[in-house]
Amino acid sequence: MIKFTGKNALITGASRGLGAEIANQLWRQGANLLLAARDAKALETVVKNLGHRPEQQAYFVSTDLTHENSTDIIVEAAQSHFEKLDILVNNAAIQGPIGTAWNNDQVLWEQSIYVNLICPVKLSRSCAKWMISQKQGKIISLSGGGATSSRPNFTSYAVAKTGLVRFSEILADELKEYNIQVNCVAPGAMATSLLNEVVVAGSTLAGPKEFDIANKVKEGGGTSSERAAQLVTFLASTLSDGITGKLISAMWDPWEKFPEHLEDLKNTDIYTLRRIVPKDRGQAWGDL
Repeated sequence: MIKFTGKNALITGASRGLGAEIANQLWRQGANLLLAARDAKALETVVKNLGHRPEQQAYFVSTDLTHENSTDIIVEAAQSHFEKLDILVNNAAIQGPIGTAWNNDQVLWEQSIYVNLICPVKLSRSCAKWMISQKQGKIISLSGGGATSSRPNFTSYAVAKTGLVRFSEILADELKEYNIQVNCVAPGAMATSLLNEVVVAGSTLAGPKEFDIANKVKEGGGTSSERAAQLVTFLASTLSDGITGKLISAMWDPWEKFPEHLEDLKNTDIYTLRRIVPKDRGQAWGDL
């Protein structure tokens, strides 16, 4: 059983879906929480539904990540409630414009980059400074949706998530000496509001492949948010000590076994983003 007694966690995008499920799992295992999202009423409901535990505290802060000072508001709220921060979960995201890159609204395109990349970077930097002072911490960011392969008609979202993965890899290297682990999670295709936006956009804008996938996920319910939250909980715990700089799939990777393979993970580029060269595909012509 993973225990978070005395641990403090900050979770963005926590008013519904995966964010709310992560909050529930960490709460059930003893963590104190600060939940952030735009919808104050929804956040209040999530906190209320956690259930009363006299030894734990749950707070929320309502702010819109499209606003430039939103991350400052979140960090200031965390510092007002907690003396230390043990866990940061960057879960909040927006879909951004759907369609070919040259037809996307430039303002909306840049807004998606800001919310999906710049905001988690700003939060990670601020929280890293805080965690360094206590020589321990966990930073977990939600990725997927184009971070590992081309995703036509979703350039802003995919570019942001790819950047977030590479940022996390670098930050993980910079923070190793401080016992702070940084990882990314690919949660799988879930039936979320972002997925509904793909359905509404239709086949012409989203592309036949993405539109078909979105409809199938919507009809079938998609992958469970519980499974993705379990991975986040694992990465937030001491069980994941030594695992850092990785992009891990909640659905397809054997992450429960990772503690048995720490040396393999430390000494290889497994579960990271890397350039493919000819020899990786059995082609000798790329050799000098």
